[in-house]
Amino acid sequence: MRLRNEKGNSAMRAAILTISDKGSRGEREDKSGATLRQLIEEMGGTVVEAGIVPDERPQIEAALRKMAQTAELVLTTGGTGIAPRDVTPEATRALIEKELPGITEVMRLKSVEVAPTAMLSRAVAGTVGCTLIINLPGSPKAVRECFSFIKPAIPHALELLRGKGGECGREK
Repeated sequence: MRLRNEKGNSAMRAAILTISDKGSRGEREDKSGATLRQLIEEMGGTVVEAGIVPDERPQIEAALRKMAQTAELVLTTGGTGIAPRDVTPEATRALIEKELPGITEVMRLKSVEVAPTAMLSRAVAGTVGCTLIINLPGSPKAVRECFSFIKPAIPHALELLRGKGGECGREK
């Protein structure tokens, strides 16, 4: 499934935000962000911005706010668990206008079949203006798995946010 506009150009502008204390200090390579970049490009999208911030709510919120101004899809990786410094869901909720619990429910439901600890995820998804924000786990393997579960819904969600594709019902 590739996202293209009428002229055949890439239709999806995406941003990636990695939330990692060690990654922000240069102590760990950002493999999850690189995985997301690859997945977006495989869909025909373009990564217009990418960044790494520590697990600090004000910095996460500021980065998300900035990315939502230039991208129509913002994917985060990391900080969705229950550790004391995991605050990505709270930062995301502070910005979103419409929460989309179905996205994260599907990720948790399908992920728990692979790793029972996936039920501890607190990931959030929602919209701010015409931008879709989705929290993903912090490991490349979990990012790849979760993205595969939600990938089919992303093009339709973006069409709806663009004001197109409102007719979803099909006659049998």
